Amino acid sequence: MITERAYAHECGQGRPSHTSIGGVKTDPERELKLAGGDVRFADLGGEPIADRSFVSTYHDTPDLRLAASGITLRHRVEGSTGAWQLKLPQDDSRLEVGVKGSSGVVPKRILGLLHAHLRSQQLQPVAALRTERSGVRMREGDGVVEVVRDSVVVLEGGSGSRSFEELELELLSGPPSALRNVERRLRRAGAADGDGRPKVFRALGISRPDRRLPSPDAAADRLAAVIGEQYRAIMANDPGTRLGVDPEHLHRHRVAVRRLRAILRAAAPMLDPQWTGELRAELGLLGRALGPVRDLDVLIDHLGRSAATLGDPDEAVAEPLLMALAAERELARKTLMRALSSDRYMRLLDRVEAAAARPAVNRPELDLSDLAAREARRLARRAARVGVDAPDAELHALRIKVKRARYAAELANPGTRRWARMLDRLRDLQDVLGAHQDACTAELQLRELAARGTDPPVHIAAGRLIERERVRRAETRQAYPDAWGRYRRSTRRAFG
Repeated sequence: MITERAYAHECGQGRPSHTSIGGVKTDPERELKLAGGDVRFADLGGEPIADRSFVSTYHDTPDLRLAASGITLRHRVEGSTGAWQLKLPQDDSRLEVGVKGSSGVVPKRILGLLHAHLRSQQLQPVAALRTERSGVRMREGDGVVEVVRDSVVVLEGGSGSRSFEELELELLSGPPSALRNVERRLRRAGAADGDGRPKVFRALGISRPDRRLPSPDAAADRLAAVIGEQYRAIMANDPGTRLGVDPEHLHRHRVAVRRLRAILRAAAPMLDPQWTGELRAELGLLGRALGPVRDLDVLIDHLGRSAATLGDPDEAVAEPLLMALAAERELARKTLMRALSSDRYMRLLDRVEAAAARPAVNRPELDLSDLAAREARRLARRAARVGVDAPDAELHALRIKVKRARYAAELANPGTRRWARMLDRLRDLQDVLGAHQDACTAELQLRELAARGTDPPVHIAAGRLIERERVRRAETRQAYPDAWGRYRRSTRRAFG
């Protein structure tokens, strides 16, 4: 039997803000790309910035694994200065990791972040681009946006455009609305929709992938596509999880692992049982390695905001509680980093990648909607035994059933409005039960932390926070029947 402990043992972290981790600079990058048209910078009213010229050499694996995850790695030389820049995708921006250095050797810090992508492969130059840049810096309300025109020539490599021009708008400070407002001004001045792809993608002729899922009628093809979707999410967020700057990378990493495991469970009747069982077991162990850090991220954020409203003196004396949680998180993160650096994790990624190409389907004739209906029936049977006054553990077990039903429904999704409504109701129900579980976990953690010390003021602050969690738990219990009722009505319509 493989345990979490055994897994951890074998598995022997000028823009709006920036963070420095071990000498590595990280910046959130919020930008838009447009086609320049006849835009004249002199008509925009901004402050001109100095013209620049630089050469960027992009690196990737021979099969372009970084590009497949939306990641770019380049070495940029401007004047006599060189630096490596790694850009990681985020929801509405990209996270840039910068390390000064020469072009000869990729910094170890960056190689460590790309461990999952490289595996046994080596990085190599794939394209070199020269960029001539001019632009202006514009103030928009409380924000500052830099607008530049890049004229790009492909010097080496590539099979796409040999030269092109684009406008880039980057939010340097202030709210995202400032970026949108400047975009509207540029469009009125003649700008149009841009290509949108990173420069190296245009140089290499890489199109944006078509992420549309096959019809549920082709069950095996759809399953393979959904597995591939989760694999890409794991790969896209793995470097950010290792970096540890934005907790959303870890959140999305963990969600992809858990969703994939649930999808394999829902599709089990059409799959080879041994293949499915082994893959789900490995995904489960990885999920439990990711889980503690993510759970503590959520808990620290929630309790920090709650403690900030206690007022003096309790707000101040609650700080040791938060510091103790932060210490636990650091220990959990070290365990996670060992897991992500292990050969076992690399083998799991190989298996998931192979599963996306060819899942072990032995009953392709099965209907995905029937499998989703089966999960919905299991959920209904469990819910029939769970009332408002049920033990906390029962509500937590029900939440697990809800997630399984949701992922099975997402797998089978025929694209109808009724099905979309059911999925919305499932998410709402999951949120209610998730908030209940979060409140239970927070109370338990607070009690354990308070029991470790003898400082009465800390006990008082912990007691006030515990009372708030009890109120939150009671509120979510009261919200549960309505959330369940809305889901049940949507289910009857979706399944007919």
